Amino acid sequence: MQGWKNKRKTMHHYDQLAPLYHAQYAEEQEAKIKTALNNTKPEENELVLDLGCGTGLLFQNVARSAKLLVGIDTSSKILQEARKRAKQLPNTAILRADADYTPFQNQIFDHVFAITLLQNMPNPLKTLQEIKRVSKEKSTMVITGLKKKFSQESFMNLLNKAELKVSTLKTNSQLKEHIAICQKALGHERKCGGNVRKQGGLRRDRHKRENP
Repeated sequence: MQGWKNKRKTMHHYDQLAPLYHAQYAEEQEAKIKTALNNTKPEENELVLDLGCGTGLLFQNVARSAKLLVGIDTSSKILQEARKRAKQLPNTAILRADADYTPFQNQIFDHVFAITLLQNMPNPLKTLQEIKRVSKEKSTMVITGLKKKFSQESFMNLLNKAELKVSTLKTNSQLKEHIAICQKALGHERKCGGNVRKQGGLRRDRHKRENP
C-alpha cells in the first residue's frame, strides 16, 4: 500500500512538472542519452521499450533505427508532451502503465531503456525484475541510477542482485547518474557478476557479489 502511495506522489509531481520538464531537464537527459547510445544502439527490426519515457526525449534518437519503439510512463500530463514528439514518428507507440506491471508478454523487447526511473520506484529490484521479464534472452538493457540515491557500490549490488551482467558502466563526474549497459546474467556469471568495463578510465574489474 505504501508503495502505491509513493507512486501516486511521483505521478502528481510529474503532472505538475510536465509543462516545464523540457526546459528544466532536457540538457541533462540528453547527456545521459548520448552517453548510452555511444555504447549501444538499437538496430533495424528491433523492438525497443522506453520505460519511464517522460516527455519522449529518447524517441528521436532511437525510433528511426528501430522497428518499433514503445514509451511507457504513469504521468498523463508527461505523456501529453511525449505524444507531441511522437507525431512525426509513426513507429512509436505510447502507453500509460506502471513500470512494475507492464502489459507485455515475456521476452518481447530487444532493447530496454530505463533512464531516470529507478530512483522514482518504491522497490527498484522489483522494477528490474519486470525489465528482465519483458527482455529477450540476449537483449540489451540501459539502466541508470541517480548518484544522490545510489552510490556506485549500491547500484552495482542492486544490478547483481537482479542477476544482470553489467558490460559497461559510465560514472564520470559530468553525469548525475550511473549508466549501466546490461544483459541477463547466465550460468557462472550469476555467481561472480561478470566482467565490467568501467569507462572514465578503461579498466576491467571483476565485481564479486556481496550480500545485500
